[in-house]
Amino acid sequence: MAPTDRTVMTNVVFIHGLWISHTAWQPWIEHFAAHGHHAIAPAWPGEFATAKETRRGAAEQAGYGIDELTEHFADVLADLDAPPVVIGHSFGGLIAQKLLGQNKAAAAIAIDPAPIKGVKPLPFAQLRSAFPVLGNPLNKGRAKALTQAQWRYGFGNALTVDESDALWEQWSIPSPGKPLFEAATANFSPNSPAKVDTANHTRGPLLITGGTVDHTVPLVSAEAAYALYEKSSAITDFHEFEGRGHSLTIDHGWRDVADTALAWMAQRKADIAA
Repeated sequence: MAPTDRTVMTNVVFIHGLWISHTAWQPWIEHFAAHGHHAIAPAWPGEFATAKETRRGAAEQAGYGIDELTEHFADVLADLDAPPVVIGHSFGGLIAQKLLGQNKAAAAIAIDPAPIKGVKPLPFAQLRSAFPVLGNPLNKGRAKALTQAQWRYGFGNALTVDESDALWEQWSIPSPGKPLFEAATANFSPNSPAKVDTANHTRGPLLITGGTVDHTVPLVSAEAAYALYEKSSAITDFHEFEGRGHSLTIDHGWRDVADTALAWMAQRKADIAA
């Protein structure tokens, strides 16, 4: 899909996932501004202004979980003059769904979102991508970075080695392990922080996307999240990105993903404004 005509300015809040700096959204912020939207990409708690600084101060992010992150971004949304469209990638997509389910956002786009409670498929690729953190229980209280090779498997498997390595060098950061442990045990915990109100009938529109070769959040996981919303009469859409991996928001094809988001926002404009 390509972006349609410019629309009245909408607030947009971008939320990144594990292991990617919030500064990686800057091209999106500029692209959305060019289409008449006011966009911001706040840092996670404990994250610094640049990826380089965050790498040096990794311990500052340790211990933050899904609830703390959701509350942090809920405060950001509350300071805006109108409820925004929240666009999240990976764990940012999980947080975006929680905020939408709490009626704190006008709409949400969850790009290859981390699995919410109720998502059952657990492909080997997803387990392998998470193993650098989940392999050591002590990582729940730490902030953990990915090695270049781990990034290549989890994020850059659809890219050339050179592009994957360059993205790792530019945007990769350590991130708290706690959210990953919380998501991994969500289906065994009645009050899991990864629980989302998927039956909410009064929420705004939601778009969930999946990449067909994503290792970190395989397509079947994104499809399973989409299926959980079948009990809600609110708008829920799905978009599949053929041949795209988990790096799709920051690699050479990011503009296609951004334009898909813009086109969906234009398509659902009346519902978002309602």
